[in-house]
Amino acid sequence: MVGHEHEQGERDVATKAVSLVVDGTPVTVPAGTSILDACRAAGSKVPTLCYLRELNEIGSCRVCVVEVKGRERLVASCNNCVEEGMEVLTNSPKVRCARRENVLLLLSQHDATCTTCVRSGNCSLQEVSNDLGLVGMPYPTILPHGSWPQGFPLIRNNDKCIRCMRCIQVCDKVQASHVWGITNRATHTTVDVADGASILNVDCTLCGQCITHCPVGALRERDDVSRVYDALQDPEVTTVVQIAPSVRTSWGDHWGLGETAGMGRLVSALRHMGFDYVVNTDVAADLTIMEEGTELLRHLGEGRPYPLMTSCCPAWVRFVKAHHPELVDDVSTSKSPQQMFGAVVKSYYAQLLGLDPHKVFSLSIMPCVAKKAECAYPNMNDACGDPDVDCALTVRELERLLRADHVDVASLGEEPFDEPLGVGTGAGIIFGATGGVMEAALRTAHYLVSGRPPKDDMFGDVRGLEGWKEASFDLAGTTLRVAVAHGLANADALCKALVSGEAQYDFVEVMACPGGCVGGGGQPIHEGQELAGVRGQALYGFDRRSEWRNSYESPAVRRCYEEFFGEPNSELAEELLHTDLRAWKMPAEWIREAESAPDAALARR
Repeated sequence: MVGHEHEQGERDVATKAVSLVVDGTPVTVPAGTSILDACRAAGSKVPTLCYLRELNEIGSCRVCVVEVKGRERLVASCNNCVEEGMEVLTNSPKVRCARRENVLLLLSQHDATCTTCVRSGNCSLQEVSNDLGLVGMPYPTILPHGSWPQGFPLIRNNDKCIRCMRCIQVCDKVQASHVWGITNRATHTTVDVADGASILNVDCTLCGQCITHCPVGALRERDDVSRVYDALQDPEVTTVVQIAPSVRTSWGDHWGLGETAGMGRLVSALRHMGFDYVVNTDVAADLTIMEEGTELLRHLGEGRPYPLMTSCCPAWVRFVKAHHPELVDDVSTSKSPQQMFGAVVKSYYAQLLGLDPHKVFSLSIMPCVAKKAECAYPNMNDACGDPDVDCALTVRELERLLRADHVDVASLGEEPFDEPLGVGTGAGIIFGATGGVMEAALRTAHYLVSGRPPKDDMFGDVRGLEGWKEASFDLAGTTLRVAVAHGLANADALCKALVSGEAQYDFVEVMACPGGCVGGGGQPIHEGQELAGVRGQALYGFDRRSEWRNSYESPAVRRCYEEFFGEPNSELAEELLHTDLRAWKMPAEWIREAESAPDAALARR
């Protein structure tokens, strides 16, 4: 009864309306609404820096302060709730003065070399400073310098950090990785790798969510654009660039092209820059389905204790290796589409074109920071001994590449990908959305076991932005239990349920980033907007309009097997399209090995 009364009380609070006045405008909002949301509902702009809805509502930046009549002190609007009859002023002289001082103090410890910062023009601190009309700096600038390994795929500039704590909250609450923490005290307090460790010695998954949620330029990807220019300018090198499925929904953001920009104009832009061949990672996604689907059938027949889990997402692979080593042997050995395509480019494709694979520069455009690490793993060199993929750029780097080359994107027409690796299927396209790999796999599995093509969207239950979804499907009389998770905190919960026996599945898809690759850590940054849902729906639209919607229908994939690989999971396919996930190690794996060594055991005694 007590529990029921408590629940009823919560419902009453949620349904109760509160009336207040914001800058002279009456507004009515539900009880429990923050002053910030009430101000926005009234049409008043209140700037924020540290605020992240439901994740970081701590009011530490003091930029969102407002004046509440009757109160002596200003109030942080992001973490204080409205009250009946409250009168709020969002831009009174007292508020303006406080905001200016707070921002000036932040700037006194911020490297304001905006002209060479990757976030220039897309920086919350820069925008707030401009909106406040700040001219000159009355305080001495004291920058909190720090060292960072510049070869690491993720770069942190300590002298740009404004200590908003957003990276900590995203890493802890959304990604369950706990990489970042507070270090030092008083005026020396800053954000750094937790416990003062080196980034090289912690289990960062390189998901990049800390980058996309940083309001300034304190976090970014390692910039590899110069390597691409070097390759383009070398007459001895043939450049081949592949483009990931989700990139079609975001690459044109800077030019206002929106989620339906598609690939044709990007292909044209890359050719304009001088790339020799532009190919479609959708084809490799279809190839992944054929390899992973065959692997799934074998896995089911072996009666293993855990389900087969996808391996397309390198940040997820890094996470499971670090945090759930008991599950690693049940992660698919199929390479990611990026790495499969890299191996195909430097073997089958080079053979078709009569190219020396050692003189091919294989570039990928990805929505992901972890792809930079993945292509550099020591065992990702199966095609010719050189790295299968030489370089991976994020979508943000792609934008900088095109802008630096003065490509007039708006004036370009659409061009097709280079054949025979140019046309993928709708199944390959939806790889970019959470649940897409699972749906693509189920479409082909249905055909393989029944001999009939699947009905349109018959596996739609695996779509959507619920963090951990599960479903069951009948495949020719056999029930297949599947689960889909996105966001590593959800993946962590799923893994724990598998190990404890609370959950049983046959096949599991995991994507590290919320929403899947469309919400990837290498995507364009739009402050305060989570666009994974919109981009994902755009991918499903491209899928519906595709000539072929199922991986087994792909002419490019059929040709790959007929002319080169033979069949899925053949000896050659195993050599080039699969990998050993234990051939490289996360820091946690080195620690576990050291602790289990005989000398370590003796030391513990």
